[in-house]
Amino acid sequence: MVYFVGAGGALLFVLIFLVDGLTRSGYSPLRHPVSALALSRRGWIQTLNFVLCGGAIAAGGAAVAVSGRSWLLGAILAIFGIALVASGLFRMDPMRGYPPGTADGDPVDLSTKHQLHDHAGAVVFLSLPAAAAVAAFVMPGLAWTALSAIVAAALVFAFDAFGKAWERDAPRTGLIQRAFIVPGWLWVAAVFLHFAGR
Repeated sequence: MVYFVGAGGALLFVLIFLVDGLTRSGYSPLRHPVSALALSRRGWIQTLNFVLCGGAIAAGGAAVAVSGRSWLLGAILAIFGIALVASGLFRMDPMRGYPPGTADGDPVDLSTKHQLHDHAGAVVFLSLPAAAAVAAFVMPGLAWTALSAIVAAALVFAFDAFGKAWERDAPRTGLIQRAFIVPGWLWVAAVFLHFAGR
């Protein structure tokens, strides 16, 4: 049951931010990061998305860790989920034109909450490829080995691309971030569903 909770958390997270981003006035999914959805009057939607879905993923990861199948993979997935929760508890600062009326650039001084959000985000973006790399060695069967290895490599590439795009405020920064999030979170859901089926 807990594995289904973890899978549902990963899938719901993606569905919510995709729909919310497409229907949010003044928000550009191509430019703005997913975290910016936690800003404005509708920001509570993404905040809950971070906290509830992150908690669900953390619970799924803990279940994997204590099942005896792979404590390391489970622990990394649990850390990934906890970092998502922290990303919701500590919001990023308004910047780069969002919410509407915000200056089109970065603040001179970043708040403590924003800095904590950045630290949590770093854990999110580093732990997921690490989990996929570990899975390439501990998941059963050649298909899982190959898939997890490909996902790990793709996530490292996407993380690097997102970091460079963010630094220069590239017009496709949000799209590049989504190229990391969508396949990464879908992989997490698939892992949990695999364990649920066993």
